Amino acid sequence: MALTVEVKDAKGTKAGTFDLPAEIFDVQVNVPLIHQVVTAQLNAARAGTHKAKNRGEVSGGGKKPFKQKGTGRARQGSTRSPNQRHGGVAQGPVPRKYDERTPKKMIKAALRGVLSDRQRNDRIHVVSEIVETVNTKAAISAVRQFSDRRRVLVVLAHGEEASWRSLRNEADLHLIRQDQLNAYDVVVSDDVVFSKKAISEFVAGPAKGKSATATARESELASQLEEVSA
Repeated sequence: MALTVEVKDAKGTKAGTFDLPAEIFDVQVNVPLIHQVVTAQLNAARAGTHKAKNRGEVSGGGKKPFKQKGTGRARQGSTRSPNQRHGGVAQGPVPRKYDERTPKKMIKAALRGVLSDRQRNDRIHVVSEIVETVNTKAAISAVRQFSDRRRVLVVLAHGEEASWRSLRNEADLHLIRQDQLNAYDVVVSDDVVFSKKAISEFVAGPAKGKSATATARESELASQLEEVSA
């Protein structure tokens, strides 16, 4: 079973159709799973370098702030105590890792779930080609023909450098390669616009025996060689 989405060119004219596989774009949405994967991704981006000094790490002497008796105040034993000005911090943050173990199957299932949700709400769009040469105005017009909502995710394939350079400085558009597509970027976007080349390569997946990174590197090298030879 496949789902059919209309493909348009940069000017908005129908340029054919594309069949979206149901196993990617028509699966049951598992909200707790998506939440877990997205939270893990956000936590992995945290540096975890926060640090506060405790009473044993702050500078200061060991003498009492004031005498034990006769002041009418509660007794104090050190100027480095947490209840003293410039003293240490009690139970303050310490460096730690926020990484969570997230199996690849969970990551893929979450991505399929959010893509299926966008497809059911007609938020998945395909453009045959955004621009052939660098042209920011034309590229924005090609993407914005599908939606005037604020946040749009544009998925491009490796080698589509003219489109990437045309759109990379647009504030409301987030660009990503098809092999870097993830649940978080889809969740925070109102619409997802694929180039036809990007969605074809995304559906096909990486070549057998090669990782997505290796395949992308070979594609980039090939495009660079074509530019040099031209």
